[in-house]
Amino acid sequence: MKNIDPICGMKGTIPAHGHYFCSEHCIKKYEQEHNIPKEKEYCPSCNIKPGKPWYKEKLYIFTIITLVLLIITYFFEPHRYFFNAFIDYLKLIWWAILIGFLIGGIIDYFIPRKYIEKYLSRHRKRTIIYSIIFGFLMSACSHGILAIAIELYKKGANTSSVIAFLLASPWANLPITFLLFGFFGLKALFIVVSALIIATITGLIYQALEKKGLVECRHCEIGEDKPIHEDFSIIKDIKKRWTEFQFTSKNIKVAAIGTFKGSWALTKMVMWWLIIGMLMAAFVRAYIPEHIFMEYMGPGILGLLVTLLFATIIEVCSEGSSPLAFEIYNKTAAFGNSFTFLMAGVATDYTEIGLIWHNIGKKAALWLPIITVPQILALGYLFNIFL
Repeated sequence: MKNIDPICGMKGTIPAHGHYFCSEHCIKKYEQEHNIPKEKEYCPSCNIKPGKPWYKEKLYIFTIITLVLLIITYFFEPHRYFFNAFIDYLKLIWWAILIGFLIGGIIDYFIPRKYIEKYLSRHRKRTIIYSIIFGFLMSACSHGILAIAIELYKKGANTSSVIAFLLASPWANLPITFLLFGFFGLKALFIVVSALIIATITGLIYQALEKKGLVECRHCEIGEDKPIHEDFSIIKDIKKRWTEFQFTSKNIKVAAIGTFKGSWALTKMVMWWLIIGMLMAAFVRAYIPEHIFMEYMGPGILGLLVTLLFATIIEVCSEGSSPLAFEIYNKTAAFGNSFTFLMAGVATDYTEIGLIWHNIGKKAALWLPIITVPQILALGYLFNIFL
């Protein structure tokens, strides 16, 4: 693709240093990573084509549209349900989004690209395991994880690593594990273990697709393996940075500002997709009666397919989906349907697929449901029979 930002992979509009960048933030990151001399750094006052004006930024456009819709539905009584649904979803996920962007900003500022390249950029089975471990340690829900995953991709993680990370994080991270055990008891173990299995299998398949050039991976060399930086020690580098860092108010302020800039750059890239997802979810909740879900989500192939359809439409975040998944189980006794609702919501989520399409590539996005949905349906069917 032409005019691709070498830092974040998005379409660039600002020419600098022989590349096109999507923002001044990415230019600064490029200059830091390539040790560009200060006299050659990007200068906003120079004769360089400026970026988009604020009113053409997707984040601002969708924020304004959302505010207008909320104001109209708040004062127009018949549609107040839409306003209430959107606010309820916002209450559920605002903290997860903030945590996701904060962690993304911390990664952007503190974690060198070489760290990620060392562990998540190789075409080896252990790379998928590393991705799943990193996903297990994260505490944000699926929408918060999206921000972190995109930042990992920017730092050099392979497409296969990012996909495995995305699939493992929402349902196999520590906080959600405890939440699921509270709802389902010991049966929650099947959800967590199955999520890890699906993430592993899918990651390995994506690795094979990367090697054949069938999915986008701008950090990969098709048919070859990237150097693992064998002479580079992360532990030694961390110790060196810790020793050299002086905890003065000036340095702490610089670090805080750098983290905020990274978070804001990530927010502009990701948040408008999250707003679209919340608007669609609020529409479904406001205008589609909940009893329809319970009536058509019984055990059996038809129930699984209907559950898959609704999971694709209404998944918002792991915390928000968990109670509804338990209610499906409570009403239908179909544990496999609850599992399908949880897992398919992540695997077929329009927000997630849209972000992968926009930031990695359309082939990487389209392969996600193709690979994961058969696994999810097969396990859901087995759970309905045996559990």
